[in-house]
Amino acid sequence: MTVSEEFAGRLTRVSDETSRTVYSAPEWDVAGSDAQGSTTYFVESQGAGPDDPRPLAGSLKSIDAKGTVRTVTDQLGAFETANNPDGNVAYGVPATAPAECLAQLGSLGVPASYTGETDSHPYAVAVSGNTAYVADAGGNDLLAVNLTTGSIRKVAVLPGASVPVTSEIAAALGAPACAGQTYTFEPVPTDVAIGPDGWLYVSSLPGGPEDASLGANGSILRVNPWTGAAQRWVDGLVSPTGIAFDGRGNLFVASLFGPGIYRVPAGTATPSLFLDVAQPADVAVSGNTLYATTEALGNGALIAVRLEP
Repeated sequence: MTVSEEFAGRLTRVSDETSRTVYSAPEWDVAGSDAQGSTTYFVESQGAGPDDPRPLAGSLKSIDAKGTVRTVTDQLGAFETANNPDGNVAYGVPATAPAECLAQLGSLGVPASYTGETDSHPYAVAVSGNTAYVADAGGNDLLAVNLTTGSIRKVAVLPGASVPVTSEIAAALGAPACAGQTYTFEPVPTDVAIGPDGWLYVSSLPGGPEDASLGANGSILRVNPWTGAAQRWVDGLVSPTGIAFDGRGNLFVASLFGPGIYRVPAGTATPSLFLDVAQPADVAVSGNTLYATTEALGNGALIAVRLEP
């Protein structure tokens, strides 16, 4: 089992309760990975968000069983800079919202009404055949990378989470003039998995409070890999950061700031709590075993849970 430790900038391989570092780049955010045979594909990046002043840069790389690292593409950040796929998507409250509402949000440092900015944070990858699908948590989109040529194309710009601003929420925020408006948060894709139907499933945080302070606004999106059509599939989740299917088509969801790990039974879109654990960041399934990284903001742990055959 390969574990990405983003803040440490490394990949760690865990086997039989022992672990060893197989890749280390402390100056980079080394994020999600996926394996195809004996080769592991992973993404790394720099410059994401307002707190990292470095130029946007992102790569998809592979590492084989011998430890040989190959760069499939180092143009993920450049693709965002050149294209900004969500640049015409409106976020925040409508531009027609009362001026007082816009001013109150601005005084709180909350973006009031804007379109997608140029940002890139490749965060997760799923491999199918000769294609790697990359979820970009900064770009708010899903990309496809050809594993042979390194060429990149947009699959989909993902839908944001639209949250009604009740009078209670408006008062708590200190923006009473915004009561009755709808605030559209940016989607923040955190993981991508290929479903048993061949579609892409993406966990998405709202680009705002990741806890439940404004409600459970996280979701699982379903994306047609051939047309790019995206739809909301499961709503009402708290901070979904990792997903994995088992062999029976059940989906498991790590809820970082929620109650633990959810299970969405095959053929349904209804989540229920499967396992009560602290700060689960990601999940993976191998055979009849569910693996999960937990205590993500603490010491960190990898647990294994036997699933029903």
